[in-house]
Parts: sequence; structure tokens; C-alpha cells
Amino acid sequence: MEKKNNDFIVLGLALFAMFFGAGNLLFPPALGLASGKSWVICAVGFFITAIGMPLLGIIAGAKAGGSVDDIGNKVGKLFSKVFASIIILSIGPLLAIPRTGATTYEMGIKPIFPNVNVVLVSAVFFALTLYFIIKPSKMIDKIAKILTPALLLMIVLIIGKGIISPLGTPSVAMEGSAISKGFTDGYQTMDALASLVFGIVILNSIKDKGYTNVKDQVSITIKAGIVAALGLAVVYGGLIYLGASSSGLFPADIPMAQLLMSITDDLLGSFGKIALGIVVTLACLTTSIGLTATVGNFFSNLTNGKLSYSMVVIITTLFSGVFACIGVDSIVSIAVPLLVTVYPVAIVLIIMASIDEFMPPSSYPGAVLGSFLISLNDGLGVLNIKLGLLNTLASKMPFASLGFGWILPALIGGFISTFILKSKYPEKAKKVC
Repeated sequence: MEKKNNDFIVLGLALFAMFFGAGNLLFPPALGLASGKSWVICAVGFFITAIGMPLLGIIAGAKAGGSVDDIGNKVGKLFSKVFASIIILSIGPLLAIPRTGATTYEMGIKPIFPNVNVVLVSAVFFALTLYFIIKPSKMIDKIAKILTPALLLMIVLIIGKGIISPLGTPSVAMEGSAISKGFTDGYQTMDALASLVFGIVILNSIKDKGYTNVKDQVSITIKAGIVAALGLAVVYGGLIYLGASSSGLFPADIPMAQLLMSITDDLLGSFGKIALGIVVTLACLTTSIGLTATVGNFFSNLTNGKLSYSMVVIITTLFSGVFACIGVDSIVSIAVPLLVTVYPVAIVLIIMASIDEFMPPSSYPGAVLGSFLISLNDGLGVLNIKLGLLNTLASKMPFASLGFGWILPALIGGFISTFILKSKYPEKAKKVC
């Protein structure tokens, strides 16, 4: 029992560090600044997508078998491969991994060493990433025992100072729906997407520790997820409050990176740059490690070993290192339409898979299709592309103005396909996870 307790705590700390990366630092203070007196309500919305959904994703992955493929297969094999590949590329070399390197340069290193070259920083950052992941069996313990304590110490120092000696008080309440703002801003952390693929990394680590019983594996994974979720809740709440308490001090349009640097500088003086530099670098490094290892596992398994894990992670770090040099703002702008399209589909799958024992297997395709049609319209809308009838239909959905127009189509689609496709899932219909 003592070993199990120690193992899930170690795994939970590692999972927290893997989740807590670039976006997790940038978005909460900006959300607090925008929300002012409404910061608590905004935080609730943010917690749903940035903590609740990742936790459900970890649980869903553990129950389904550990990988995003296992969850996607509930819709269909072709869908599973396409959806999994989009997720992996989104949280991998195309968006999230390069963003960790770019954020490290812009917020962690450049404020302290203004003349440092971005290429050099990127090269060192991804060389460290490769060092930690080249032997995946040791990766989780390295993160939990080496990187996470240092990361938590510096975050607690910054947040603690902001609570004890706040920069100000939350000002005017925000206009519009505060909970919707928090909910959609939670997309940018990409953690719900990451949770669908972090599960296999955690599961492999559990197996390496000698747990062969499936029930034990699921139990430890869930407990580790709860540990990570609690840590994220404390940190996110603190960072949102820091932004809210400074809402009367900074302009509403201040860049996110500049806001966090200004808050830290005002709280800790000259030491603020160093403290923030350490936090940013560690947070981004742990996330880069987790994501790159996930990409390596996925494509190695997808090709049945034809592409080795080592080869994939080396290629990923090289590509990400080059892409990171374009800057944080450019990467974030690329991410928005993709995330608006993919996130609702991921949320639907996560919720359904986490309560899979109560869901008719034939309900999955319709629910996914219903949510996708609306989220695709929303994603195209970000690019100012409107698809006539679909756009009109999407605008008339309940909660569309809040960004939740996909909910009713997902429910209707799932209900319809439950009956239409029931005969095509005779074996699955009897399965209880």
C-alpha cells in the first residue's frame, strides 16, 4: 500500500508538470486582468476546460486502454487514425511543442539576457528535452523528482507574494459572459487534447513499475490525475487572482507575456525576472518533455516500430526547434481556429468515454458528427469564412453566443445514431467497461 501511495503521488506530480506549460502561465493572468471583479466566475469556466476536461481525459484514456486510438475507435478505425493524428500534431511539433521553446526564449531567457540569440536558446532547450526523453522508462521519475519541486517552489513564491501583498484590487466587472470567457480561454492550454495522449505515457510508466493488473493501473492513473488536478487548481486560481488584482494597473490590451513579466517585476523587483525565468523555463521544459515523448510513442506504435521511438523524438525536437524561432504570437494565432474546431469534438469524446459503461456504443458517431459540424463552422468563423446554411444553422443553436452551440447537435446526433447504427454494433452493445 505504501508503494502504491508513493507511486501515484510521483505520477501525479509528473503529470502536473507535463500539463503546466507555456499556455498555463500566459492565459490565467490575462483572463484575470480581463475579468476584474468577475474573476471567480471566469475561473470556474476556465477550471472546467483547463482542469476538469484534462482530468476526465486521463480517466477516459485509462478506462479505454491508455491511448487516444482506444478512445477514437469507439467512433471508427478511420476516424481514430485521423483524429489521433490531428491531436498529436496539434499538441506536438506543429503548435504546442514549438510554443514551449518560443515562450522560454521570450519570457524566460530574453528578459535576463537581452542579446541572447533565439537559435541558441532553442537549440539548448530542445537538447535538454531530448536528454530527458531518450530513455522513456526513466522520464516520469526525472520530471517528478527533479523538475516539479523546483517549478512548484518558484510558482508558490510568486503567487504567495501576490496574495500577501497584492498589487491592487479587482476593478470593474467584465462585460458579457464571464463563465463563457473562462471556458473558451481554457481551450488555449490544449490540456484536454494533451490528456488524451498523456495517458499512454503514464500507463507505460505504471507498467514499468511492475503493475500488471488492469484494475490497479486504472486506479493509480485516476489518483495521479486527481493529484495533478488539485495542483493545477491552486496554481490557476492564484495566477487568475494576480491578473485580477492588477486590473486597474495595466491596459486591457497589454500582451500576455508582457503582463506576466510586469506583474512579477512589480511583486518581486529585480529578482522577479530571475524567478519568472526559472518558472517559465521549467514549466515549458516539463511540458515539452511530456509532449515529445507522447509523439514518439504514438508514431512508433502507429508504424508498428518501423519508425523507432528514438528516431521520432529526434526528428520532433529538430523540427520543433526550428519552428520555435517564429515566436509565441505567431504560433498562438495559428492555433486558435484549429483548437476551436477540434476542442468540442474532444470534449464530447472525453465525457462519453469517461462514462462509457452507460453509453450505447452506437451513440458515439452521431455525437461526434453533431459537435464537429458546429465546431467546424466556428473554426472557419475565426478565419472569417462563412458557409451559408451551416453558419445560419449554427447561429440559431442554444448557447451559440456563448461558444457552446455544439452541445445540442451532439446530444441530438448521439440520440439519432444510437438507433440508426445499433445493428452495426452488436458486440459493443454488450460490452461494459
